[in-house]
Amino acid sequence: MEQHLITLLVKVAVVASLASVGVRIDAAKRMLLREERTLAQRVRLALWFTAIFTPGVAIRVVTHSYDALDLAMEGTLLAGITGGYMCGWIAGMAIAVPAMFAHEPLTLPFLAAVGLGGGLLRDSPSDKEDIWRFSPFPDVNVYRVFQQGRELRSAMFHAFFTVAVLATEFLRQVLGTAFSGNLYTTVAWSDPPLLMLAGYACTYFCVTIPLKVWNSTRNEARLEEKERLLLQARLESLASQINPHFLFNTLNSVSSLIRVNPEQARAMVLRLSRIMRGRLRSQDHFTPLREELAFVDDYLSIELVRFGEKLRVVREIDPATLDLPVPSMLLQPLVENCIKHGISGKVAGGAITLRTRRGAGRLTIEVTDDGVGIPEGELAAVFSKGIGVSNVKERLQVLYNQDYRMLIDSQEGRGTRIEIELPEAQTRLAAVS
Repeated sequence: MEQHLITLLVKVAVVASLASVGVRIDAAKRMLLREERTLAQRVRLALWFTAIFTPGVAIRVVTHSYDALDLAMEGTLLAGITGGYMCGWIAGMAIAVPAMFAHEPLTLPFLAAVGLGGGLLRDSPSDKEDIWRFSPFPDVNVYRVFQQGRELRSAMFHAFFTVAVLATEFLRQVLGTAFSGNLYTTVAWSDPPLLMLAGYACTYFCVTIPLKVWNSTRNEARLEEKERLLLQARLESLASQINPHFLFNTLNSVSSLIRVNPEQARAMVLRLSRIMRGRLRSQDHFTPLREELAFVDDYLSIELVRFGEKLRVVREIDPATLDLPVPSMLLQPLVENCIKHGISGKVAGGAITLRTRRGAGRLTIEVTDDGVGIPEGELAAVFSKGIGVSNVKERLQVLYNQDYRMLIDSQEGRGTRIEIELPEAQTRLAAVS
């Protein structure tokens, strides 16, 4: 009897391990946690259950031992509960194949029926979440019946679910006894009552523990998706903030030229329309550095009309960096800041230098001006003032977490240097695209 109890305990441990390891594969996790499936997806899920549970049956029938590895009924029932009728039916017949070769002919029709029964369980609750909310601990389900505000229908389903799992084991025991040798069973009528109780408890936990494990994985995936959507919304909010800021400042430049030089104002409006058209076409959060520099060139062409020879632009761009992805609208706010707070305040004008380089898996971008600089007392608060620099830093924080560096070095009367260092590999690109 002790050996049999150990086998039942090992059986619970095995199914818990299979449930945990199975969802570590991303493709399997997506298949398992999807609520609505096409026919092809149902078949793939059935094959996944087959691959997980068939080897245990095969080992049992070949070695005539290792009974703890045979989880055919539990796996088939889980296939029906999570994937529906077709998934349970296909998985049941496939998992039964090794037993059929071992001259256990009742296994195939029994497991096929169990798979269909699992599909019936899946369709029973009014809310599909009731399946995932089911707890392996009976006392929790009993408490839910009396929990204030809990829907009676949901609580009754949990009671029905428990009875259905135990009834499946009862049916296996009845058929296994009536057709001895034609169907594998874990317990028999001749076993002591304690052992029979343990057998029923084992079946119950072998079905409910995987559901609990998968529900935890499901909740983690939902939290990750919510985090991704939150990052997406935050980035879109920041992008919507920077675009009107750029547009407002550019229109101010246009308005200053309308009366004194209408042709130049017209040229600026045309360039502005080209810039905004490009922005509307591309809503990605990342863009190749080449395109970002082209956008800055369009912006500078507008400013050059306004400043003329007072504004000079120097480019020291490493060709190896041009195809590296960078956050969209990364450079234009920085260049605009240099012009507005550095060059425009200098009577003789000045130069803006754009530099890029790569090395050790990092991309470094520098935007430098030789303008009036930032007073030392204001340098510490530069990231919290204005829209441009603070917006860029916040977007970098969202996109790269702590895997970036942004420094501002300035000397009053000599100019300002902004340096940004980014990882070349966009490890978080998929999360926010």
